[in-house]
Amino acid sequence: MRRRVVWKEEACIGCRLCEVYCVTAHSRYPGDVLKAFKRDPDRPVPRVVLEEKGPVSFALSCRQCEEPECVKSCLTGALGVDPARGVVVVDEQHCIGCWTCIVACPWGAIRPSRGEQPVAIKCDLCLGRLGIPACVGNCPNEALQLQECGKEG
Repeated sequence: MRRRVVWKEEACIGCRLCEVYCVTAHSRYPGDVLKAFKRDPDRPVPRVVLEEKGPVSFALSCRQCEEPECVKSCLTGALGVDPARGVVVVDEQHCIGCWTCIVACPWGAIRPSRGEQPVAIKCDLCLGRLGIPACVGNCPNEALQLQECGKEG
């Protein structure tokens, strides 16, 4: 069963808590926002990004495509689909930072990480967490929701 995070424009207030909790979930201090932002020297880049234009806010993250162009374009095979969960994941050990995945993604949902040897990062639906992704679980207005995908997505 494939899943992805979907966004409800009418509920988003542009608070950016989705970004904050995404960074926290992927940091060395996954349960502590303050430590994640103040003590983690390698603070991760958020895997969900809030885009704003006037009063409209949009949380941009991986759409978990049925046939992901990013996976097809990866030169090293670092991107793949987790067979158990149907989630597009990055094997950071094999990523060489060529950015073909960034160019291939029609959603603009892949970004380079920080550091000396940046690698591709993208939403992994918080694979290490039980339940729901951090962005969804911490959205105060439930503007982000986890949705099951059919063949259309």
